[in-house]
Amino acid sequence: MQAIQITRQQQLNIIDVEEPQQPVGGEVLLRLKYVGFCGSDINTFMGRNTMALNPVIPGHEIGAVIEAVGPDVPEMLKPGMVVTCNPYTNCGKCASCRNGRVNACQHNETLGVQRNGAMKEQIIMPWEKVIPAGILDTRTTALVEPMSVGFHAVSRAAVTDIDVVMVIGCGMVGMGAIVRSAQRGATVVAADIDDEKLALAKQMGAAYAINTKTENVHEKLLEITSGFGPDVVIEAVGSPMTYQMAVDEVAFTGRVACIGYAKSEVSFQTKYFVQKELDIRGSRNAQPQDFRAVIRYLERGTCPVDKLITKEIKPEEALETMKWWSQNPGKVFRILVNFS
Repeated sequence: MQAIQITRQQQLNIIDVEEPQQPVGGEVLLRLKYVGFCGSDINTFMGRNTMALNPVIPGHEIGAVIEAVGPDVPEMLKPGMVVTCNPYTNCGKCASCRNGRVNACQHNETLGVQRNGAMKEQIIMPWEKVIPAGILDTRTTALVEPMSVGFHAVSRAAVTDIDVVMVIGCGMVGMGAIVRSAQRGATVVAADIDDEKLALAKQMGAAYAINTKTENVHEKLLEITSGFGPDVVIEAVGSPMTYQMAVDEVAFTGRVACIGYAKSEVSFQTKYFVQKELDIRGSRNAQPQDFRAVIRYLERGTCPVDKLITKEIKPEEALETMKWWSQNPGKVFRILVNFS
């Protein structure tokens, strides 16, 4: 069967791999319909993802149908069912797992990063990682995992209805944080350098939008918050500038949730950590309840799904598309590969 493989920097091939055997005890065989390319994949393609295998089959944003189930799989998982997957492993032995935060397992291996992923026609998964997608179609289901990462950051930041929340970065993960913060009743401020993304952020629940390239962020935030600054800042970009902005702009006694991986060292005015008595929290991956919450949100039919899918391509178009994305990094929400 066909699979997409990133072989080295700026190089991607369609390869033939063996079809999986029939599932054995506790396993589920999935037929992939749509798999999304995400930020980690473009970083792998550009040679900037130090965590990724080389070469690697990318992909962990999954819209699939159950093809077959092995013995000892719960009856709720049946052939023909539309599902997505929790793409993270957990060892069950490290401090994170011991504390019930398996999403942050010390030894996690994410599909398509530390182990070969889902950019192929079929895949075997343990049943515990298979998540029913309710009434969603497989195309929409491929958006669940990236949005769940944003949902999880909102939980980490303990957002409530009395908070002003600034979300820096209006990509797919940031959009998830905007949606979830708005669902919790918070006043959401979207921040990005792209006006089209900011307009969509307002459609998805942001009350305010700030173009960080053309507007004075500090002055706008003081105006919006009556001089206090935002109670919560969610960093969903991963650059030194946005990390610094989060710490500088968050209110005294505020919370900062960090999702993005900065590719270089970040220098802080650490006096703000103490003077503001900040809570600075990492947010990694997502938990099963975040996946379920995203699915419930998408089932309502209010999400502008088509606007979140920048391109839908066939496997043979992947190399050309990834080259285009590497030259237009700010113009992509999600690229879906159609394996149907």
